Amino acid sequence: MQKLTVLESRAVPLPTENIDTDQIIPARFLKSIDKKGFGENLFRDWRYSKTEEKNYEFVLNNPKYSGEILVAGNNFGCGSSREHAAWALTDYGFKVVVSSFFADIFRGNALNNGLLPVKVSEDFLKEILNGITENPESKINVDVEKQSITFNNRTETFELDPYKKICLINGYDDIDFLISRKENIRNFELKTQKVYE
Repeated sequence: MQKLTVLESRAVPLPTENIDTDQIIPARFLKSIDKKGFGENLFRDWRYSKTEEKNYEFVLNNPKYSGEILVAGNNFGCGSSREHAAWALTDYGFKVVVSSFFADIFRGNALNNGLLPVKVSEDFLKEILNGITENPESKINVDVEKQSITFNNRTETFELDPYKKICLINGYDDIDFLISRKENIRNFELKTQKVYE
């Protein structure tokens, strides 16, 4: 995984509430176990019509919006527990998703795949959505170490599990984290072995 320490980026506004994982990545695209390639089908049924024509009214098809941060409505990632939703978002290029509430399983899957879900207050979410809709050039600053998000000189802090924070800052998945602690594990084993000899 890539390291995520501080990110300053433009953002894509998606004010829809209750976006579920089937809307993020429809079930018919879940045939692969490789994480690559899911981004092209992110929000597929919203990005394209049934005749496969681009829906230019949908925000991801609007060239004025871009960036590595998706700002979504309340209750993002509800529905089924598919990890592919996080894969699709990261493969598309998003590193952070901002909302006022995340489904627990989605939150865990996102963090396990290097995607940071940032929970903000409802009024701050509205301010961000309005701000980037009116001025698509505006940027959001997310600082993982400080656990803070800043937009238009307003800052809020967000909760982040200490273990997942270490993983994000260092670009670790669970295996990388264990490997980084290899020396500590070996020393513990040696101490334990001596106790039982």
